Amino acid sequence: MTADQIEALFTRADGSYAFARWGRPIAPIAFGVEDETLGVIKGAIEAVCTLAGHETTDMDPELGSNFMWFFFSDWDELLEVPGLDRLVKDLVPLVARLKAAEANQYRAFRFDAAGGIKACFVFVRMDDALTALPADTLVLGQVAQSIVLWSDMAFVASSPLGIVGQATVLRPDIAEVIRAAYDPVMPVAARDASHALRLAARMEVQGGA
Repeated sequence: MTADQIEALFTRADGSYAFARWGRPIAPIAFGVEDETLGVIKGAIEAVCTLAGHETTDMDPELGSNFMWFFFSDWDELLEVPGLDRLVKDLVPLVARLKAAEANQYRAFRFDAAGGIKACFVFVRMDDALTALPADTLVLGQVAQSIVLWSDMAFVASSPLGIVGQATVLRPDIAEVIRAAYDPVMPVAARDASHALRLAARMEVQGGA
């Protein structure tokens, strides 16, 4: 993957460059799913965190759970979740926009003082398209799109996932970007496109290791 291709993954529709990775261990929780699916979620998070060299935990000291998943059938259900409006900024107008767009998924992030991700909220409206997906595919796609702050345009034309045999996996190029992004020498957040050059350099070093 070239530096230009990497830069495109973090260049938003307005032309700005924005990257962030998690600045703390990930403590997940899920609502609206069976215990079996919760296990799939935790397994996918642990697999991607292992790739990244990042940690998971049972409890975040500040937030309790910092990676919250919500599964539902109608966006209005979010307005009934106690306290969610304090965690997700402008929840009411956000729900209105998502309903108008007939969206079936959304991810909201919160950031720490250094710009790193300190919380992520994954909202999944189980319409016919998402219901038809295998649980592991649906979950891995969400984890892939939550492990770093990608551009809002990054996966409009293509998925971060691929198929190997009968298994759904992260695309190798996306996996390499994630691994490089979590290299200890890389910053937890960046707003300058020169960051993409550094990512490309780390990917070359890791590829030759």
